[in-house]
Amino acid sequence: MKEVRIQKFIADCGFMSRRAAEKEIELGHVTVNGEKATIGMKVDPYHDKVKVAGKTCRSAERKVYVMLNKPRGYVTTMSDEKGRKCIPELMEDLSVRVYPCGRLDMDSEGLLLLTNDGTVADKLMHPKNHLEKIYHVKVRGEIPQEVINRLSEPMEIDGYQIKPVTVALISRKDGATVLRFTLSEGRNRQIRKMCEKVGLEVVRLRRIAVGELNIGTLRPGQWRFLNHSETEYLKNL
Repeated sequence: MKEVRIQKFIADCGFMSRRAAEKEIELGHVTVNGEKATIGMKVDPYHDKVKVAGKTCRSAERKVYVMLNKPRGYVTTMSDEKGRKCIPELMEDLSVRVYPCGRLDMDSEGLLLLTNDGTVADKLMHPKNHLEKIYHVKVRGEIPQEVINRLSEPMEIDGYQIKPVTVALISRKDGATVLRFTLSEGRNRQIRKMCEKVGLEVVRLRRIAVGELNIGTLRPGQWRFLNHSETEYLKNL
């Protein structure tokens, strides 16, 4: 087998996406035959020994693609130094190691995609693909339409002019309002910060769709393999 760039090899092994691998290399967490790796260096998949944070990279036997309905209270990481609940605890019956494609903060819930296919992970997380993500957000109070309209107007968050967000009313009842947010980017805690900016308190935040993939009837804490058409959709992004 011909030599390949180290970040591609790590992604192909299913350890993480290529971009995440580059960050690990920059941090000095990747070695090749005991020596620190550099971004772009090439490795022989058959003969070189590549480790990430002390763990040996081996080619994944099969590529898998998983949808998880992440409940509140779990962090979107494979482990946590603070001892918080992590998503692998929800997937102990899955025999293949997979990694999340993107994040949901601990207090948010809903659709999370995981895979050991580094190429697909990069496609899902790369901004150029502009994959729309849809959220249902419950806020306290029966909010008037003018406040909802403000959420769709140009807005600056943390000094950054965010891309346009479409916000629509789903329901107003029992002292609460449920809104549908459609985003083409997902900056850190963006929806919560948007709501805070117009004086809204978020009660529940749930992601229901990523691109053409919808969470459907998958219950919180449950996961399933993507079917053939869903997998092909991701591969063709």
